[in-house]
Amino acid sequence: MTQRELAATLDMTLLKPSAAKTDIVSLCERAVLLKPAAVCVFPIWVKTAARVVAGSGVAVCTVAGFPTGCSVRGSKMHEVRAAIAGGATEVDMVLNLGALKTGDWGEVQRELSDLLETARVTAMEVERPVVTKVILECCYLTDDEKVRAADLCQALGANFVKTSTGFGTGGATLEDVRLLRKTVGPEMGVKAAGGIRTLEDALAMLEAGATRIGTSAAETILEEASKLPEFA
Repeated sequence: MTQRELAATLDMTLLKPSAAKTDIVSLCERAVLLKPAAVCVFPIWVKTAARVVAGSGVAVCTVAGFPTGCSVRGSKMHEVRAAIAGGATEVDMVLNLGALKTGDWGEVQRELSDLLETARVTAMEVERPVVTKVILECCYLTDDEKVRAADLCQALGANFVKTSTGFGTGGATLEDVRLLRKTVGPEMGVKAAGGIRTLEDALAMLEAGATRIGTSAAETILEEASKLPEFA
């Protein structure tokens, strides 16, 4: 794996509520040089990020229902629609954790179906492909719940399942990545996020089956890689 190939697995993330516009612009300018898969920012910064990375090949990722998944369905659908209309090409949406933990899988399915359909319809309207990722927030789920949720995401046509928001009681674990990869098979994306701060962390997640890494330490990871001959 080259350093450029490693960069293409990373979502360069800045989801600090206190981040100012200048911080977002700086992140995006650095991303244009480093060429990660995407920059991941809050919805209020989508238009700013899209403007800065335009033409660079770096995707603009944002979040919906973040970080709890407990917004009402209409609000989450509006977030998805507004994000894509504003220039986002990837949306990481938190599924309905309250319904899931209640055992109301019918509501989990209905909401997720509506969110994914909103993304598909809006993508057609703006004539731009959109990647959808569903955040399971695995730290709150049993293994059976993780498997059932991942199966549902796959059946409804999401592009990725994602381990964590980074705001829960725990982040990505190798065990969760392996479980999700085993569940969805080789074709669907698995994004590991939360607590991944070193090159060793990132490589372990990729080896476990992740195809995308969400991290606020992308630059540190790539700097570590630049010092090793195997990433030349």
